[in-house]
Amino acid sequence: MKLWITDSDTPTHRLVRINCENQLGYKYLGDLSEEEVREFILSVKEDDIEKNIKLLNYYGYLHLFVIKKRK
Repeated sequence: MKLWITDSDTPTHRLVRINCENQLGYKYLGDLSEEEVREFILSVKEDDIEKNIKLLNYYGYLHLFVIKKRK
């Protein structure tokens, strides 16, 4: 699966946008196998991986919003 990505990292949150089509402002992540996509998503956010893969396959994009916990 060919994927493009943007990654916004702030002190309070991280927003990772993954798209199956080239979009303005996105960088090419690579042509990843399904297992590589799973590993990448888990490295960003430990969440329901099956649901995220299905959303990415169905809609062609996936937004991962990660709230950073305060120490």
